[in-house]
Amino acid sequence: MQAIVEVDGGAPLSDGILASPVPLVLRGLVAEWPLVRAARGGARQADAYLRRFYRDATVLASHSPPGTGGRIFYNDDLSGFNFTSQMVRFDQVLDALLAHLDAADPPTLYVGSTTVDTCLPGLRAENDVDLGARDPLASIWIGNRTRIPAHYDVPDNLACVAAGRRRFTLFPPEQLKNLYVGPLDFTPAGQSVSLVDFARPDFARFPLFAEALRHAQSAELEPGDALFIPSMWWHHVEGLEPFNILINYWWRQSPDWMDTPASTLSLALMTLRDLPPAQRAAWKEIFRHYVFDSDGGEAAHIPPPARHSLAPLDDNAARMLRARILRRLNR
Repeated sequence: MQAIVEVDGGAPLSDGILASPVPLVLRGLVAEWPLVRAARGGARQADAYLRRFYRDATVLASHSPPGTGGRIFYNDDLSGFNFTSQMVRFDQVLDALLAHLDAADPPTLYVGSTTVDTCLPGLRAENDVDLGARDPLASIWIGNRTRIPAHYDVPDNLACVAAGRRRFTLFPPEQLKNLYVGPLDFTPAGQSVSLVDFARPDFARFPLFAEALRHAQSAELEPGDALFIPSMWWHHVEGLEPFNILINYWWRQSPDWMDTPASTLSLALMTLRDLPPAQRAAWKEIFRHYVFDSDGGEAAHIPPPARHSLAPLDDNAARMLRARILRRLNR
């Protein structure tokens, strides 16, 4: 396992950083946030600062009993999960975190991916990152010593540690086969996750994980530090303190009309995976030609008005193509 490359967090955020193909640690990027300064005084000061912005918002909070080691995961046979989730007032989550600050084996408490402006209106006026022309979704994550299994996200991600400490372990996308990923459509939090317990990896059950670790990159972040996670990189996230806050920004380097590629994967499982090998190989070539190796020239021999979906797409063309797909699916 190697350390994630570090760059100067005090320098302006350039396109070279925000479109990097590899992860980057930005030490001190948000060190001057008032929330970070409060957190340096301890959990109770960070809590008091957050409560200034609370306005009766409810959040989806996850809870698991003592003994799970903070791991947000499945139950033993993957028929369910080892935690329960319910909508509660945000201040109740803060109360519970403070109540268990000194517990040796506390229950796991976790609020993930909650829109900052909805949950804590006004917080970003004092604690924000300028991402230029990008229009990111800003979310807050809060909890105690939690362990979030390795997963990927489609958007690029700038994760900023505001309180506590976090350890990130990242893997490039090509390590998929070595991470032993669980179900695609029954997941703890919407994304498929690695079934490997990073705290106690079972190499007899998951032998290829040893190869994944040889390609892993890791970093521990303090309050004020940030991490850029490129789209599709697998990341395992651990909260290392009894009180942890992270604010992250998500954005995509793609047009607004573009659907998530996960929809294509679902359709491919239904329409391609079980074809005879020769037919699968033929479709692989079709996808290579029209999608993965596309340079815009595959329709050059067709008059422009007749190219239809092979022409460059825009909002209207994508809407028409989506309608055509839905008609086929509903036949």
